[in-house]
Amino acid sequence: MHRHLLAGIGLACLAASAAHAQTLDAPAKPLWELGVAGGVVSTPSYPGAADRETRVLALPLVIYRGKVFRADQGGIGARVFKSDAAELDVGLAASLPARSDDVAARAGMPDLGALAEFGPRLKLRLARFDAQSGLRAELPLRAVFEVRSGVRHQGYTFEPRLVYERRSLDGKWLFDTQLSAVVGDGKINRYFYEVRPEFATATRAAYSADAGLILLRAGVFAARVVNPDLRVFGYLRAENYGSGANHNSPLHLRDNGVSAGVGLTWTFKRSAALASD
Repeated sequence: MHRHLLAGIGLACLAASAAHAQTLDAPAKPLWELGVAGGVVSTPSYPGAADRETRVLALPLVIYRGKVFRADQGGIGARVFKSDAAELDVGLAASLPARSDDVAARAGMPDLGALAEFGPRLKLRLARFDAQSGLRAELPLRAVFEVRSGVRHQGYTFEPRLVYERRSLDGKWLFDTQLSAVVGDGKINRYFYEVRPEFATATRAAYSADAGLILLRAGVFAARVVNPDLRVFGYLRAENYGSGANHNSPLHLRDNGVSAGVGLTWTFKRSAALASD
């Protein structure tokens, strides 16, 4: 999904953007770290929207790399199983809210709240080309909850993705490229694309959304370790919505879109104890 006002949701978005390598071996890291994270994130208001949401974030950063519970740049969750070939965890993802007053196509309709997505993710190591590069597959299945005047379940998503990673010889640069597809059940597709009869207008016909493909995505990510305390990163994702199951919705205005972000993390305190991985 689209990876923003609530501090917790914004931090999850920023952390997900700064993902650490999963396929490549890395030097041992501290068990915990404290710091700050900041950045700018910009994304379409929802898949297929003509309007955008852009946020500037400056938030505390808490990292913990336990054997089971994990809160780091790879996300927030619990590791269930790990081997050389596969890993299973349960994690959290997030996406940004959009006020209908700021989105012309949704004028007069309910706002889209911040979305928190929670569920299992299977990661499979497909290839190790050398010590600096590898290929993996990820299979996350998540329940989606809207955070707006309470918490409401809004359906399920499945996002299979293929990730190629490469680290520089000195370990200071990390790059990855990703290809993925996002599929949603009927409920989450209705959340984005349905127009109930009471919200129909002369230019916005009533529409009943179907389950199926939401978007196709290709992305690139880069991170640079400036010094032991400072890390900068950026990402760019090109997305196609024209192949989606609901491209005929009156709320679908763009077949293509771009999401992007840049940011940094600064650590001011860390444990002497190292994570066991």
